[in-house]
Amino acid sequence: MLKLNEIEVVILAEGDYPTHCLPLEILNKCDKVICCDGAANTYINIGKMPLATIGDGDSIAPDLKAKLSFIQVDDQETNDLTKAVNYAKDLGYKNIAILGATGKRECHTIGNISLLMEYKRMGLNVIMYTDYCSIFPCKDYIKFDSKIGEQVSIINFGAKNLTSKGLKYPIYDFTALWQGTLNECISEKCSIKADGEFLIILDYVS
Repeated sequence: MLKLNEIEVVILAEGDYPTHCLPLEILNKCDKVICCDGAANTYINIGKMPLATIGDGDSIAPDLKAKLSFIQVDDQETNDLTKAVNYAKDLGYKNIAILGATGKRECHTIGNISLLMEYKRMGLNVIMYTDYCSIFPCKDYIKFDSKIGEQVSIINFGAKNLTSKGLKYPIYDFTALWQGTLNECISEKCSIKADGEFLIILDYVS
């Protein structure tokens, strides 16, 4: 799991702009922010300037576009988030935090979350922060810090022999998306072992 002090670049997508203190802190502290197309509208309006803005340019204000380092990518086979991730990778960044990738449209939310596994397969360390949770892709084994009572969900991407330590309920080889949801951390150190890929959703403790 990518730690906060390891983040090299933030990608700000065009979903709901962060309001929770954790993603806002990450966004404010990182000096390298890549915006996905129209996400630059809000980012610039609060007085910030992104490292670059990337997309097909269909949702960014024309007056702002002229002020930006805008990279036009018209490829319709990838979405703006993937275009930004590829750009960050080309710049040499591997440790990437993704913000603003959920909300507004459910199809974009589901698509963006599922893409996290693709980014891991590209050799990148990625983590998505929403206003409610962090989401990160894993393969074979992960050990992560947690808080007692923190809710955790495991989305299986075909992994076998799933086992865990530090969780309230035993896990198994889930075949439906809902089956691994709403487990609970009972230790400050949790781990999951498997043969294959899985996604972890770790809710913030209020």
